[in-house]
Amino acid sequence: MIRFILVVLTVLLYLILGIPVLLAEWVVGRISPRARDISCLRMVQAAFKLILWLTGAQIEYIGRENVPKDQAVLYVGNHNSYFDILLTYSQCPDLTGYVAKAEMLRYPLLRDWMKRLYCLFLDRDDIRAGMQTILKGIEYIKNGISICIFPEGTRSKDGKMLPFKEGSMKMASKSGCPIVPMAISGSAGIWEAQFPKMKPCRVIVEYGAPIFPKELSREEQKFLGAYTQRRIQEMLDAHSL
Repeated sequence: MIRFILVVLTVLLYLILGIPVLLAEWVVGRISPRARDISCLRMVQAAFKLILWLTGAQIEYIGRENVPKDQAVLYVGNHNSYFDILLTYSQCPDLTGYVAKAEMLRYPLLRDWMKRLYCLFLDRDDIRAGMQTILKGIEYIKNGISICIFPEGTRSKDGKMLPFKEGSMKMASKSGCPIVPMAISGSAGIWEAQFPKMKPCRVIVEYGAPIFPKELSREEQKFLGAYTQRRIQEMLDAHSL
């Protein structure tokens, strides 16, 4: 329970202290948007790494060399825990926005940081708004900002992947960017599996070789979500926890 309390206090403290930081970053952005963006990225990554350390999780990262450093990508991963975001965002080499549910817009300060970090808010009940979110993601990628999405649409309760939503993969097929498959094992053990406690556990995050949609067969391109999911499942099957 102590770890949980420390994590909550860290998050609240960061959000409160972040108010003047957001104002300062706004000023920096007037001079150099790129400097502001990188500053925000590194600050949040540092906070996420601290939180992960507080949980006591033993995290193993595999295949980080598979992530292209010279272009924007679409990160695609399985989703078992809220901590999947911290685990993956803390490793992003450059600007990356996450696709989050529209309900996150309800939370002041948190939503402000998310917007500053190019996150997209998906209304799962509004098809038209969902399409606009995808188009915005394509625009970000074309402007050099990577996007991360968990195409199951929600967290898996039993660790087994839910079918990937094919529409989310259009950000890669329409922008021409590579897909970086991410296989996350054991993340639910940080918190969800032992709610409300946090106890040390082992987590594996593996980055697979990039998938280039245009190099796939017509059938594989048609069901790009299913193809990517199979690639992720192969990595998950190789993990031993």
